Amino acid sequence: MTAADLIAALEIPPGARVDRRVPKTLLVEHGAPTAADKRRINEGIEEVQWVAALKPTTIGMPALRDEVREYLEIAVLSATLRAEAKSDRLAELIHRAVPYPVFLLVAEGARLTLSLAHKRRSQGQAGATVLDGDLVAATLTDSDSGGRLSPFQEALSLARQPRADLHQLYQGWIDTLMALHAARVTGVFAVATSPDQAATRREALRECARLDAEIARLRAAAAKEKQVPRQVALNLELKRAEAAWTAAIERL
Repeated sequence: MTAADLIAALEIPPGARVDRRVPKTLLVEHGAPTAADKRRINEGIEEVQWVAALKPTTIGMPALRDEVREYLEIAVLSATLRAEAKSDRLAELIHRAVPYPVFLLVAEGARLTLSLAHKRRSQGQAGATVLDGDLVAATLTDSDSGGRLSPFQEALSLARQPRADLHQLYQGWIDTLMALHAARVTGVFAVATSPDQAATRREALRECARLDAEIARLRAAAAKEKQVPRQVALNLELKRAEAAWTAAIERL
């Protein structure tokens, strides 16, 4: 899969297309808080394309303004990185550099990663925005080609996302990305049918990730343990963690 494939899946109206190169000087000026980050941008990014500006006048969807956030526009960007670039940090810097929420595709060789991150008003600088939480991201791999990527691509279409306002649209894309993560565990891709179900899935995915690490730790500790009573205790802990993991999977 390429960035062009995923952009085509969005079915963006022609009037929303920008297709303009973003100067790296803008990213350095607005998204690099340290000298090391400036160097990462200059040395790690080949180019960034501003693909589209999704706003009320281009996609017919209302903006959102409240005390916490202001969603006037969503920027669709596509970045190409050079070999050995720090892709995770560069993706975060690009999200930080743009005042609007960003639908960001990052290509690094054959690897393509989609990331999203909500924005909120800055409490320390009038008129500025900051990231509201961590990036939500997924690297699209060959192992997804067994029936998961096609429904994922179809679900990304603007026509299939919530249309109440731009914030709901952006949250819809985040929920679609979480559905892909859930499908990698369950083998079945299914978009959440309600905000409550989407929230339950996000929590279950966090629980699965925590339990995966806990199960790996317990297995390693049990394998190294020489004392039988302690081995028994570790195996009991392991069984409880595995049972909790199974319960979390059922909530996906």
